[in-house]
Amino acid sequence: MAHVGVPRGTARKRRSVALLATGVLTIPVLAGCSSDSESPSRVAVPQDIAPAARERVTEGSTLTWAIDAVPATLNAFQADADGATTRITGALLPSLFPMDERGEPRLNPDYLESAKVIEQEPKQVVLYKLNQQAVWSDGREIGAPDFVAQWRALSGKDSAFWTARNAGYERIEKIERGKDDLQVRVTFSKPYGDWRSLFSPLYPKEVTATPAAFNDGARTTIKNTAGPFRLRSVSKAKGTVVLDRNPRWWGNEAKLESLVFRAVAPGDRSKALTQGTVQVADIDTATADSIARAARYRGGNGQPPAHGPGADVTPASALRSWALAHGSDEKAAETAQAAREKSRQAVAVYAAEQKSLRSFAVRKSLEPAYTQLALNGESGPLADDRVRRAIARTLDRQELADTVLKPLGLPAKPPGSHLALAGQPAYKDGSGALGDRDTKEAQALLADAGFTTAGAVRRTEDTKAGSEAEKKKAAEDAAAGEKDKKAEGEDKTGKKADEEKKADEEKKAGKADEAEKDDKASREEGTYIVGDDKPGSRRAGDVEVTAQDRQPGGPAGAYAPAGTAAPAPASVKGRLGKDGKPLTLRFVLPSGPGSQSLRTVGEKIVEMLDSIGIGTTVTKVSDDSYFKDHIASGDYDMALYSWPATAYPATDGRPIFAKPEPATDGSLLVEQNYTRVGSDHIDQLFDRAASELDAKKSRDLLRQADARIWAAAGSIPLYQRPQLVAVDKKLANIGAFGFSSPRYEDIGFTAREAAGSPANRKK
Repeated sequence: MAHVGVPRGTARKRRSVALLATGVLTIPVLAGCSSDSESPSRVAVPQDIAPAARERVTEGSTLTWAIDAVPATLNAFQADADGATTRITGALLPSLFPMDERGEPRLNPDYLESAKVIEQEPKQVVLYKLNQQAVWSDGREIGAPDFVAQWRALSGKDSAFWTARNAGYERIEKIERGKDDLQVRVTFSKPYGDWRSLFSPLYPKEVTATPAAFNDGARTTIKNTAGPFRLRSVSKAKGTVVLDRNPRWWGNEAKLESLVFRAVAPGDRSKALTQGTVQVADIDTATADSIARAARYRGGNGQPPAHGPGADVTPASALRSWALAHGSDEKAAETAQAAREKSRQAVAVYAAEQKSLRSFAVRKSLEPAYTQLALNGESGPLADDRVRRAIARTLDRQELADTVLKPLGLPAKPPGSHLALAGQPAYKDGSGALGDRDTKEAQALLADAGFTTAGAVRRTEDTKAGSEAEKKKAAEDAAAGEKDKKAEGEDKTGKKADEEKKADEEKKAGKADEAEKDDKASREEGTYIVGDDKPGSRRAGDVEVTAQDRQPGGPAGAYAPAGTAAPAPASVKGRLGKDGKPLTLRFVLPSGPGSQSLRTVGEKIVEMLDSIGIGTTVTKVSDDSYFKDHIASGDYDMALYSWPATAYPATDGRPIFAKPEPATDGSLLVEQNYTRVGSDHIDQLFDRAASELDAKKSRDLLRQADARIWAAAGSIPLYQRPQLVAVDKKLANIGAFGFSSPRYEDIGFTAREAAGSPANRKK
């Protein structure tokens, strides 16, 4: 999975295990657990890559592909590896079982002749037979020593290797060569159904043989590679990673002569496309809209442009402008001529930008990832599974999916699984374990958890107790003050004491006027205090009421006795709370320009929760700190973020939903489970699924786990993420890949003229 979990700080205590289990596993029938239907489901949206036969793709040229940043490491097994690491190493290193269009692993014949389980008893043994032509870029054959070195580095037995994940490798007991180094026998200490996930990417033994080479050697360079391309240079200063054709590649020769990955921030993608510095870029909806508008742009030949500068110029206004520019009033003519020249320049610049954007197409599909509403169940109201389930059953997931996907013309069916997406063999809708949207049932769950409209307001006896405590404290403070004042007064002259007395009297008079002004301003602003009889005063336990809380027909400034519950706003049946504390949740959202869709979805979620009386406080934070400082550290109640779907849900899904465990220092080890919601039963189902060699039985176990994850309501999948990629129209076999991995050797231009020339000029 994409993110690595981190231990919690010692300042936060682990919540009760009883709260984890309450109501989660007491489900009479779990939807989505049966295995009565094994027919493959259709992929919701196919890939969109402008496919073309290799003979139609020209030889040579350079392609520049936008990435967010030059990766911190080229070692995909380190914690700071990212999407750019994966994309670059995909062109350089062996991937034994890449995903196909349906998200299933498929044997890669460029590297393997065969790979299969040859023994199950007494232990599982997998035999790999490598392609006899497969060699590293230094000419050495890919073989058993590379498998052995990678296993030892990733097994977790040697802490000197700084690895981010060891899943599967820790189950290997030994690796042996067969009749030669091209046959590799892998024996497992216990069964492992996801064995195809191992050794992809496969690094040469020069990278994995020693901790020093593994930890530092492959961060900025990989000298020995075995893909259709080889690494030429990595430059953080230039923001580029440059690949060239691999002359030792034994498969179909790469159509491109070179492939450049250029760091371009998401907010700068439109500019980079316009300037021709990149030919492929993942884009947001705003840039996609710009490309669509460019296709409709018209100008010249006396026609006004469809949009942009000059689009609002009518024939009448154009005539007036011309008349002023050629009139007898020299000053007015000079001003009009300058304005017309400025307008002409703006139109010319915009027209050039539109012409550049017209050379791009937007390739669309659904990304193999879903966006979820995460509910942090470690502490507070969300530690109660009834509150989490109430929130989940309040959400209109269809409306949220429509908001993001319908404007793009993409299917908007909300995901029914946490572990697979529509089209994958393991997919089956398990959301029935939680139940459909039902606000009445949600309110019943909240009431059962103790959250009611009456509970949002302090009771009268609580108010009195608070007032008595405040009075006692005030009396103690006053006594201490009198003592200090007496000691201070002894040192003052009589004249000074008289002056101070007079000043005190003036101050009291001023305060009375001020209180009257505050009361008047409060009534005008629609915020006033329920409690004391005296205007403007407030004491412990008083209730603040806004304009929307006024009694129907009641005059502004009307007051009720202390402790009286505020009337409900018209939009809700009352703000919910418990023990005088309103139910308000902190909703953390990213603030960056590329996160607009998340904020839009967040606003709708706020409205939905408000409709049943749950309050929210929205906190917007920078994209850089959003995950690191808030999601991973648990500094949130609700948040929106995404998880990718993989071909190995038993292996990759477990750390995301694993039950958090206490560390020796008092912190909470959450792996990648940032909702802090889990159970022993879910962990056991994952372990059984990973150890099951029968694919059908493994999928049944995963569906049972998914149903219990739904019931726990720590993670609520909302929609599959859209995948929008701007691609030069002359390019083929590249775009929105969906589930599948790129075939880098087939990517290229279908028109020779000027192919890749902008990249060559600016590289």
